[in-house]
Formats: sequence, C-alpha cells, structure tokens
Amino acid sequence: MIIGVPKEIKEEEARVAVTPAGVTTLVAHGHRVLVERNAGAASGLTDAEYRAAGAEIVRAARRVWDDADMVVKVKEPLAAEYRYLREGLIVFTYLHLAANESLTRELMAKRVAAIAYETIELADGSLPLLAPMSEVAGRLAIQVGAWCLQAPNGGSGVLLGGVSGVRPANVVVLGAGIAGANACQMAAGVGAHVSVVDINPAKLRYIRDVLGGHVTTLMSNKANIEEEVAKADLVVGSVLVAGAKAPHLVTRPMVRAMKKGAAVVDISIDQGGCIATSRPTLLHHPTFIELDVVHYCVTNMPAIVPRTSTFALTSSTFSYVLELAENGLEKAIRTNTALRRGVNVHDGQVTHAGVAAAFSMATEV
Repeated sequence: MIIGVPKEIKEEEARVAVTPAGVTTLVAHGHRVLVERNAGAASGLTDAEYRAAGAEIVRAARRVWDDADMVVKVKEPLAAEYRYLREGLIVFTYLHLAANESLTRELMAKRVAAIAYETIELADGSLPLLAPMSEVAGRLAIQVGAWCLQAPNGGSGVLLGGVSGVRPANVVVLGAGIAGANACQMAAGVGAHVSVVDINPAKLRYIRDVLGGHVTTLMSNKANIEEEVAKADLVVGSVLVAGAKAPHLVTRPMVRAMKKGAAVVDISIDQGGCIATSRPTLLHHPTFIELDVVHYCVTNMPAIVPRTSTFALTSSTFSYVLELAENGLEKAIRTNTALRRGVNVHDGQVTHAGVAAAFSMATEV
C-alpha cells in the first residue's frame, strides 16, 4: 500500500501523523510512504530523518494525496483539501464530524472511506486513540486556565493555588474521563480547590481513590452544575459523547452568573463545546470575553506542545495504520471490531450513529 503523510495546514497545527520510526516499520513491511516536505519540522522531525527511514519526500501536497491509497493525518481535511478527496481513498485522522456537516457531506459525495481516531472503541468502551491527546489537553487546560485568570488577559487576577493566608481558586471540571482526570490531577497539584462532576459514579470513585480528599466528586445534574459553576474561578469542560456533539451542560444563564473575570477552558470544543457561550478559537488569538468570563476554546490544544503530542499520538495510532496497510480496509474492519467502529463514512454513507444523529441522517452499518 502507498501511505501518504501530508503536512497539516490547519492554522498553527504543528503535529505530524507518522514519525520516522513508523516509516521504518511500514517500509520494512513492503509499503511505500510519501511524506510532504517539512511535514514533521514543527515537531522537530526533519526531512533527512524521514528519508533515512525510507520515506519519499514529496514537494507538493497534491502528489501525496493523489498517489496514496491511504492518507494519514492529525486533523480533519480542510476546505482547501477537499479537491484532493476521491472515491476509494482511505483517510485516517481526527475527524470530529458531528461538529462539521460540510466535511461530512463532502466525504459522502466523494465516497471516501473516512476513519476517525476519536471513534475507534475497544470492547470495554475505551477510546485508545483519543486517550493520549485527552491526557495532553487535560493537563494543558490547567496551564492555560491559570493564564486566562491573569489580569492582563482579562481574568480576575486569582492565583490557582493561592498563597499563605489567601484562599486558593475554585476549579470545576466537567467530565471525569481521561482529560478531566488529568485536569483534576494538575489542578490539585498546584493547590487549587477542585470539584469534578460526572454521570458515572465509577469514574468519580476512581478519581477519589487516586486523589483522595484533594478533589470533591459530584454526580452530574443541573443543580450541582449550577451551584459549582457559580462559585468557580475556572471551569474546565471535558465532556465527551463518542462521535456525537457534546451536550451544553453549562447554559448561558449559568455563565452570566459566574464571577466577573472567571475563566472557562472548553476542551470539548472539537465536538461543538459543552459550554453554551463557547466558540472555536485559534492559538494566536485563543481567548475571548463573553458575559465578563474569559473563554479559551482552541480546537487543537495539543498543538501547543507538538513534539510531546506527536509521539504520544503516533504511539497509539501506528498499530492501526499498519493493520490497514497490511490487510486493506475491508479485511481490517471485518477482523478488528474497534477499527470498524472508527469508520464514520464509507461508500457514500454515514456509518457512525453519533454523526448521523447530529445531522438527522440515516446511518448504514
């Protein structure tokens, strides 16, 4: 199989989908790998390293897309890349289609086989290709949240951990999955007062067991969310419904009731956001102020730390890349249930229930 690795064109996206070590393995298995020039540069990976690993370095993105049987990316194809989509092409990347109807319809029209990292799901319900970036985003959420609270950035001027004789900040985390658990760990580590809300008592129990009395765990309901958000200095939204749009757990009236200069970091923004006032932002202008609350809603937060994120991501995705290359799409999804759940669009049809529900489409399984 010919595997194409284009350079990401999403603004300020610095990750790359395959490392030189991955190229070495693919080539050893008899596959060709086309890597666009400077695709890994922002992650500290040079063309010379890719060439030494056996990749063909290609100057034009079009050739990577046109010659490849499978294109492996980090972020979803953007409008400028729609012209490269074609029938029979496999695209393997983060797609987040439930928040992107135009891309969904484009993939359907071009009859692309679109496999989303974020919906590959193991038998136990875990999402192995979302996990590494969720871990990074959860940890970053506290760093950027602390930055948002600084007065020059429009924040209230509160230090998360407080100091002697001064109360620490109140941090509320919505969702106790991997991102939420990592946000809790980081916030508790700097000395903040932390509450986490989730619908799953087992996840809350796990966080309580790991972090002990440093985190208050609460069942998710409107009353608890409303109460916690009202007294929060920082709210981290890390709610996930695999493949579907995130629910708005924090309503506009709840945001209006927050303290002036409080901050929200909406990790769920890729899936539409879990805070009603959220809208996507970019790394070069990551925040906006709405209802006197600082909002941080960057859709590719792990790109802040591209080298760490690239290695974390590719260590999880590569086995699936190799399986697709070795077996082809049909055999791979027939024999690997987790990979089959990752297929969002196939043969012109939406094949993931969450995506179909987001746009009131029929789904074909």
